[in-house]
Amino acid sequence: MLDRYLLRYFLAVVDQGSFSRAAAHCNVSQPTLSVGIAKLERSLSAALFFRSNQRVQLTEAGSRFLSHARRIEREFNLAQQAMVGTSADAVLRLGILHSIPGALIAEAVREANSVTPHTAVELVYGSERELVGHLARGRIDVAVTLVGRGADRFLEQPLMEEGFALALSRDHPFATRSEIAAEDLASEVMIVRRHCEALSETSRHFTERGVRPHFALRSTNDERVLQMVAAGLGLTVMPACYAQEGVARPRLAGFEYRRTLGYAFGHDAEQLHTEPPLLLQALARTLTPDSGV
Repeated sequence: MLDRYLLRYFLAVVDQGSFSRAAAHCNVSQPTLSVGIAKLERSLSAALFFRSNQRVQLTEAGSRFLSHARRIEREFNLAQQAMVGTSADAVLRLGILHSIPGALIAEAVREANSVTPHTAVELVYGSERELVGHLARGRIDVAVTLVGRGADRFLEQPLMEEGFALALSRDHPFATRSEIAAEDLASEVMIVRRHCEALSETSRHFTERGVRPHFALRSTNDERVLQMVAAGLGLTVMPACYAQEGVARPRLAGFEYRRTLGYAFGHDAEQLHTEPPLLLQALARTLTPDSGV
């Protein structure tokens, strides 16, 4: 079965005359578009383009496929027009990584609902592994999760990259510092975020510097962790996007671990990459890279 987004990639390359302009037209990166074209060529068992440093050209097989692609796209458009107002909106089943702040998700939901009230959506929270399993089984359509980790099992769309930083109470003596060394925290009490994707790197960073703190809390609930940090129970390491009143976020000196968040699309929902519903558009605006460390 040919996915519609692959046809649109193909037609964009034909109409725009280059992979770079086609990628811009489709609002995707050039590598993403190139991967899509390669996937289409594998599905058809034929090369569709001659690649060169100048304008790309259709192969003989590509020329034959072009008329079919345009006819299929026209039929898609006609079918959509015929069904406007005759069926209920499909439910968007959206997986959310546990370590994404709930406030960011709520902001995007609020924005989408302000345009289309009572948006048909189902939210499923989980770990990275759990969300991959949900995608593979068709339990969810799209996951907001870690991307760019070397796997090509699902179509991905990166949204933001960020670092990690300390989280400590505003009343802490170190709260006014912009950067704190691990060695300065040797006598501090800490809180462990057990679901953190950087947990092993964080542990190694402190251990290599001879820091083995006492842990006052181990939790998988980041909102609870922030509440306890603000209350002065202990400090922790969190992604830079987290913020809460009463919590300072200085850098942890020498800790360079970063993560990339984005969309991973289920195989039967890849068309949402080129035709994102309002909630996905709102999330893409909310998860902007201006808060990374």
